[in-house]
Amino acid sequence: MTTNKNDKFNVVTQMDEQSCTVFVSGEMDLSVAPDFRLVMEPLVGNAQQNLIVNMKDLKYIDSTGIGILLSILKARHGMNASFAVEEVPSNIQKLFEMTGIAKFFAPQENSH
Repeated sequence: MTTNKNDKFNVVTQMDEQSCTVFVSGEMDLSVAPDFRLVMEPLVGNAQQNLIVNMKDLKYIDSTGIGILLSILKARHGMNASFAVEEVPSNIQKLFEMTGIAKFFAPQENSH
């Protein structure tokens, strides 16, 4: 599924038998949060697949975007299902570190 509400933000999902990778690009802020939630909701509930958010092309994320990632992390943890973020740009990694959430999105050695 691809969503492109505007040129600022885009989401592309790629699935195989074991995992679903969600590629986000552009700017994830309050204006695109409903679209991102809509894409993520059905994916979060599938505990059989690893869920990965690839941020390689993400330029910006605000507190709303971070909140969505944390809610996904909490839901997946409650289901004992894996969730990871990968290829986090350095400016976003710094934000994760400043807000104290970087440890929750660190690469997992023993993913499910």
